[in-house]
Amino acid sequence: MNVGFAGTPAFAATVLAALLDAGIHVPLVLTQPDRPRGRGLHSEASPVKRLALDRGLHVEQPPSLAGETGTALLAGAALDVLAVAAYGLLLPPSILGLPREGCINVHASLLPRWRGAAPIQRAILAGDEETGVTIMQMDAGLDTGPMITVARTPIDARETAGTLESRLAAMGARALVAVLHRIASGESLPRVPQPSTGVAVAPKVRASEAAVDWNASATIIDRQIRAFDPAPGAYASFGGRVIKLWRAEPAARSADAAPGTVIEVDSGGACIACADSVLLVREVQPAGGRRMPAAAFLAGRRLGRGARFGSGAAAAA
Repeated sequence: MNVGFAGTPAFAATVLAALLDAGIHVPLVLTQPDRPRGRGLHSEASPVKRLALDRGLHVEQPPSLAGETGTALLAGAALDVLAVAAYGLLLPPSILGLPREGCINVHASLLPRWRGAAPIQRAILAGDEETGVTIMQMDAGLDTGPMITVARTPIDARETAGTLESRLAAMGARALVAVLHRIASGESLPRVPQPSTGVAVAPKVRASEAAVDWNASATIIDRQIRAFDPAPGAYASFGGRVIKLWRAEPAARSADAAPGTVIEVDSGGACIACADSVLLVREVQPAGGRRMPAAAFLAGRRLGRGARFGSGAAAAA
């Protein structure tokens, strides 16, 4: 069976590696064009491209699949299935019907909840207690196609987007391999329409969403920090400069100071007043610096109780 693969980030690379390790023949890999990244803005290949080249696979990086270019790529590969995982480019209707079994997507949510580009971050931000992976038959809509199989998992109270993504990638990889084996055996797969209720959209994360407002509750800020770890990183301000917040958790005490005020510092971190609660911040990263314990950051500036953190919006202005 010829299985094409379309994907770009580390999540997708995990899925592709599982297909190859399972002995599935992948004659064509599609991934987004190399992008400038890092401080030097050097052109960098995607995780999927790096893996594919390491495994000796044929890689194509069209800026779009619309028109004759995309049709020619897929038609020439004579695919039975195109497996898609976090590709980042739209598949036009002309592409969806080219593979014999169509295009199958690995989506990191329990559809129809969190259709779109950032389902993992949105689930954490919303305080969802459960998420999972849906293997779905793609159609012309945004993650609206019928479901083939679903795998569920609880979201841990201290889960970050990074740790959850790693778990969901492994789950999605196993589920996709099982589906492809079923197709290869000639089994007729269920294709269940998504429910019309419970739909939620997960748009791409904007950097401005990571700005911390100390007038929110500690629970909300905690979710924000975990949802944007590792990228783009939740941030506040300190001394007029951006400071990122990496590890934190709501503290079991009441706030007795203005939001953003440090009310206690010890080896465990800095307790910062929020709207009606307290956030224990354990790890921070000053602008241009490395991650460090919050207590060490304040001690290095001879600051402690009474120091003030400002909002992220003020720092970014």
